[in-house]
Amino acid sequence: MTFVAKPKIHHPLLKVNEIGLKRRDYEGLVSTLCAGCGHDSVSAALIQACSELSLPPHKFAKLSGIGCSSKTPSYFLGNSHGFNSVHGRMPSVATGANIANRDLIYIGVSGDGDSASIGLGQFAHAVRRKINMLYIVDNNGTYGLTKGQFSATNDRGSTNKRGVPNLYTSIDLVSMALQIGASFVARSFSGDKTQLVPLMKAALLHRGFAFIDVISPCVMFNNHDGSTKSYGYIRDHSAPVVDADFIAPQEEIEIYYAPGTAETVAMPDGSSLRLRKLEDSYNPRNRVDALAYVQNALDEGEVVTGLLYVEDDSVDCHEVLETPDVPLNSLDESVLCPGSAELAAVNDSFR
Repeated sequence: MTFVAKPKIHHPLLKVNEIGLKRRDYEGLVSTLCAGCGHDSVSAALIQACSELSLPPHKFAKLSGIGCSSKTPSYFLGNSHGFNSVHGRMPSVATGANIANRDLIYIGVSGDGDSASIGLGQFAHAVRRKINMLYIVDNNGTYGLTKGQFSATNDRGSTNKRGVPNLYTSIDLVSMALQIGASFVARSFSGDKTQLVPLMKAALLHRGFAFIDVISPCVMFNNHDGSTKSYGYIRDHSAPVVDADFIAPQEEIEIYYAPGTAETVAMPDGSSLRLRKLEDSYNPRNRVDALAYVQNALDEGEVVTGLLYVEDDSVDCHEVLETPDVPLNSLDESVLCPGSAELAAVNDSFR
């Protein structure tokens, strides 16, 4: 496989963020995905979100499985840590890495095949274990690497390029994440940068398991009139619940959008998430209502986008397991092997 590196010379007028880096410093290699692939837009949104948050790239760990989506970590945060695992097993690797080093910022990028088919059990347990990470699913409803078979998220009745309909009910990962206990759940569209970037910024600073399902059309195999994951269908059937605007503690990041009622959600790390509601009746803090809302929208053929649920007092796996503040991979032998006397004391405590 041939990789194409981007030019190292940056435009002199590029803006510099709070830690002295430019947007180009958050990029990776040149994408080898199909021209127009929604996954590249997701990568671009991540680059913008990390740059605007002034997060140091070397503090990130990127993890992925197998599929078109799992190639994308090569295209953003080129100066970060990364691990490409086997098909459907990214959540296990992310869990182990997070337990070993809690100081890194974890981003898992997966696809609808990688997470909703072979990796469905792995995804579910990463949610319930409250792994502190941003988990993104690039959802196009098809297996692009193997030439366009239906994936588990493809809606029943949706057709492939030859007009053959899908006979099976789809798996909705948003509903699953809500039901199992994710503390941050959102859905967006790869073509809606105004919505996607603020959601990513809030999710990156969220403590606990943050899940974003991104409808990301496959221009090669699933972008025709009969598809419910195409650019045209999502534009015609998207139903925004909330427009999210992230506000850093020091300075507001302004994004212009239609006026409406506003609400500010306090994030666990001291930052804030401003919600501009399109429906007064919707409550993003009620898990049961969020699940019902998503299911009702699916029954109506609508794709609900925006921040669907956020938990104000969320916890992560380290609080559940009561791990030390020092990353486990930094503990020395004196702590890990304190001696026979300490072992005897522990054994005695169970007698």
